[in-house]
Amino acid sequence: MGSSREWARPTVDEVSDGVFRIPLPMPGNPLEAVNVYAVTSPDGVAMVDGGWAKPGAIERLEWALGKLGKRLSDIHTVLTTHFHFDHYTLAVDLKRRIGCRIALGEGERRTIDEILAGSTAVGPNSMERLLARCGVPARYTAENLFRGEGSANYMYPDVWLHDGDRFDLGRDILAVSTPGHTTGHFCFIDERAGLAFTGDHILPTITPAIGGEGPSERMPLADYLSSLQLMADRPDARLLPAHGIVAPSVHARVRELQEHHEQRLNQCLQAIGAGAGDTYDVAKALRWTRRGRRLSELAGMDQLMAVHETRFHLDVLHATGKVAVDSTGPVDRYAMA
Repeated sequence: MGSSREWARPTVDEVSDGVFRIPLPMPGNPLEAVNVYAVTSPDGVAMVDGGWAKPGAIERLEWALGKLGKRLSDIHTVLTTHFHFDHYTLAVDLKRRIGCRIALGEGERRTIDEILAGSTAVGPNSMERLLARCGVPARYTAENLFRGEGSANYMYPDVWLHDGDRFDLGRDILAVSTPGHTTGHFCFIDERAGLAFTGDHILPTITPAIGGEGPSERMPLADYLSSLQLMADRPDARLLPAHGIVAPSVHARVRELQEHHEQRLNQCLQAIGAGAGDTYDVAKALRWTRRGRRLSELAGMDQLMAVHETRFHLDVLHATGKVAVDSTGPVDRYAMA
C-alpha cells in the first residue's frame, strides 16, 4: 500500500491471523472507501463496521467474503464504531437481509431516536443553526451542506454498547468508549493480538472530524482529547482504522493528533488576540490541511467542517478561561479573557 489511495482499492487484506481488511466503496465521497474488518472463526464471520448502503457495497463485500470461502449469510455480528452512514447503514441492510445482530454505542441512542423520528435536532437543519451562530452566511451554508442519509437507512441496534463490554468472536474483543468524533463512538480492542479497531477516532493520515452530530451540551473536543489520552494510556497496538492504511502504532498517531490540537488551540487563541471576533473570522485566520490552505481555498463542505471544528476549539478555550464569549446576539462573539 504505497500510494496514498492504494488502500481504497478492492482487496482482501489479511492484517492478522483471521482478521481481514475489506475496503468498501464510498461513491462521490473524497475519502473513496471505508475499511470494514472481517473477523473469522469456526462460528462464522463477525464484522467491525458495516459500510455505507450504496450501490456496489454489498456486492463488494460479498465478493471479498467469497475470497475467504464465506458468504454473507455467515455474518452473525456487526460491531459498529458509530452511527455515521458510512459505518452503520450497510449493517442495517445486512440485518434486514440475513438477520445478523448489530451493536452500537449507548451514546448514540439519542441521535438514533431523533433520526428515526425525523427530528431537526440532527442533520443539516441543526448544522445550519450552529453555523449561523458561528457567523457563516446562511445562503453559503445552505448551498454547501451535505444532506446525508434518511431515516429509512437506520434502525435500532440489537445491542447497546457500554464501556468494558466484551465479545467472544473466536477471540476476545473489548469495547472501549471513545467519545469525540460522535458521542457514542467506540473502539474495539483485541488485547491478545495487539489490535485496535479505531473507527474514525484515530485515523493514520487525516485529523478526524469532531462533534459529528447535532448540537449537544457536551464539548466534543474535550471528549475527544480525553479519549485520545485513554488510548495512549492503554498498551500500544496496531492501528486498524476506518479510512486509510493499517499502521504499526496507535500511540505514535495519538501523539501526533494531540500535538495537532494543542497547536490549533494556540492558533485560535492568537487569532482572537489579533481581533478575530467570531468563529468564522477565526477559521479564516487559520491554515488548513497539510498544504496550509486558506479557508477560501477549501471545497464548500470542507469549509463548513473547518468552521465547525474551529467552534469546538473555541469552546475549550472558553471553558479553560482563556477567552470570553458574548452569546446575546445572533452570532457568538469572542474576546481575550
